[in-house]
Amino acid sequence: MKKYELIPSDKKGLYQIKAICDFGNIKTGDIGGYIESEGNLSHDGNAWVYGNAKVYGNAEVYGNAEVCGNAEVCGNAKVCGNAKVCGNAIVYGNAKVCGNAKVYGNAEVYGNAEVYGNAWVCGDAWVYGNAKVYGDAEVYGNAEVYGNAEVCGNAKVCGNAWVCGDAEVCGNADYIVFKNWWSSGRYFTWTRSNNKWAVGCFYGTGEELIAKAYEDSEKSGCEYERIVRYVEEILKGTINEKNE
Repeated sequence: MKKYELIPSDKKGLYQIKAICDFGNIKTGDIGGYIESEGNLSHDGNAWVYGNAKVYGNAEVYGNAEVCGNAEVCGNAKVCGNAKVCGNAIVYGNAKVCGNAKVYGNAEVYGNAEVYGNAWVCGDAWVYGNAKVYGDAEVYGNAEVYGNAEVCGNAKVCGNAWVCGDAEVCGNADYIVFKNWWSSGRYFTWTRSNNKWAVGCFYGTGEELIAKAYEDSEKSGCEYERIVRYVEEILKGTINEKNE
């Protein structure tokens, strides 16, 4: 049984949806957002597209999921379960948002990334590549999670943090963000699980970072080396505590 019909809209290539029966919080006659075809929004469950939101391409919204505000879901993306995508958020590529997850603000989730469980991605955060954010984790601010990285548990990855490669962040002690105060003013991130650093286009070990920094300048090399050694002491202390 169908729960909505397509009506013409002023959005090129898109139809607006109109409820033709009552379900969930939707009443017969309610006008929703925009989709390209019925393949974008399931007639089963309470899934709905609200407001000015758009779902197009091969994207699918199903279960009890909601897409609202000015959000867009496109490409081969899937939004399902009780997930919500709202605000100005964009979910595209082969990305998947499911469970009780929320993606909102100006956040972007794309590539093969997955956001699920009770996780939140918001603000200007990006989650992409093969990254996963799940559990009760939150990614927000200008943070980026990418590569094969995973953010889970109760972790909050925020500010200007970059979590990438094969890093796993399960708590707030699993990464540190520093600021390059001596020259560029940019931020850089250390992740505990793999003991690696993300700085601009560089990603590697502390020793590799130090060597690269000295190539740039003596000042840069000295400052990066000081920070790397400081973090090594933190890591050493953690290992000693575990052994005791």
